[in-house]
Order: sequence, then structure tokens, then C-alpha cells
Amino acid sequence: MTPHADPTKIRRGPGPPRSPARFASNVRPPEGDYLWVYLWGWPLRVMHWTAAFAVVALVVTGIYIGRPFVTTSGEAVDHFLMGRMRFVHFLAAAFLVATGIVRLYWLFMGNRFERWPALIPLRGREWKALWLQLKYYALLEPVRPRYLGHNPLQQIMYTGVYVIVVIMAITGFAMYGQSNPTGLIAGAFGWVAPMLGGMQVVRLLHHALMWLLVLFIPIHIYTSLRADWGERSGVISSMISGGAFVDSDHEFLDE
Repeated sequence: MTPHADPTKIRRGPGPPRSPARFASNVRPPEGDYLWVYLWGWPLRVMHWTAAFAVVALVVTGIYIGRPFVTTSGEAVDHFLMGRMRFVHFLAAAFLVATGIVRLYWLFMGNRFERWPALIPLRGREWKALWLQLKYYALLEPVRPRYLGHNPLQQIMYTGVYVIVVIMAITGFAMYGQSNPTGLIAGAFGWVAPMLGGMQVVRLLHHALMWLLVLFIPIHIYTSLRADWGERSGVISSMISGGAFVDSDHEFLDE
């Protein structure tokens, strides 16, 4: 295996050139001539895992806040369970917003696999690859497009998640501001409830989008595991090490 740290150019071994549109149809062998390609910078990796833990904490505490499933007796000051849940929820939300700020910055300052064009399928061949990728994940097609970074399906999914998180942050701040109606946050997000038709609609939208995030988690895990197994590239570990192994005699659509 040959290490390679430049994510913008991959040196190929001997052999005839291959068409960029060529797709692999079999699981890659566990041994062969692989190159290690650096894909994800450390800010993106830290953001990814911080956001992952924050989302889990937000989901668990948010479900409890919306519908408490543990009852306690006595004065609230003696146990303060709801208060602790709210504190963890708000703390996790602060971490998630912080990761969002880092991601926004990295959309313009990261490498070409991390910038905003890598999150939007702009070209016609990417839309064709999107359909093939959907069939591959649905176990209907052994052929899959080969990408170093995000494939078109991942681009759409991750962009959608970012949009969901932004809306949840806005609606969350709008609800948080109700604890101090004359405060700064209430003033900054006071337009949200009137625009959506009331605070109950804000809460409903916030709750519904949470379940979309919950649905995304197993899909994300499945697609990552399937890509890791099918391509033997270390897709999952790349979010720890920053890089993945690629077959040295393959061309990739996003090279």
C-alpha cells in the first residue's frame, strides 16, 4: 500500500488509462495495490464527532422534555430532573451550533472534498450516478459509482441534514426565548412564531424535524458500513484518520 497525502491528485501505477465513467461491479479484494488518500481535515472530523454526540444528547433529552416518561414525587427542588434535562439539551444545542459555525467556515476554507460544491450534485453525470447509487444501496444493483469524497446521494442527504439542523436551531432558539420574553434571544427570534403561525407550530416543526434526524442516523450508518465493506476503503475510519484507501488502478468521478 502506498501512502499519498495530496487529496487533489492521485498518481497511478502502470496500466492503460481508464474512463472516468467506469463503475466497479464487484467487492474489492482485501489485498492489492492501494493508495492512501487524505480526504478530511481535522476540523471537519472534530465537527463530525462532536455533532454526532450532540445530536444523540439532543434527541434523548428532547424526547423527555416533550413527553416526560419518568415521574418523580415531591418538590421539584429536591430532584430537578426536568431542569437537568433542559440543561443538557441546551448545552448539546450550543455544541451543535458551534459545529455548524465551523462547518460553515470549512465550506469555503476546506479542501475540495469539504467545500460547498462537494455537497451539491451540479453536473448531469452526478444525477445519473445518484440513481445508480440508490439502486446499489437498495441491493438492486451490484454496480456503484466510485467517488473519493461524497457520492451524489450523500451530497443530497448531508445538505438536507444541514438544512434541518439550521431550522431546528432557529425554532429551538425561538422556544428558548420564551423563558425570558424581554431578553436578547426572544428579541432576535421573535419573528419565528408569528411567521409560522404560533409557538405550538414552532414546537411541532422542531419535534417533527427531530424524527427526520433520528431516521437519518441508521441510514447514515448503513450506507457507511456498506461502502466500507464494498470498497474496502476504510470509509468509517476516515472520519478518525482523515484518509481512506483507494484502488490504485481505478479512476474516480470526483478526481
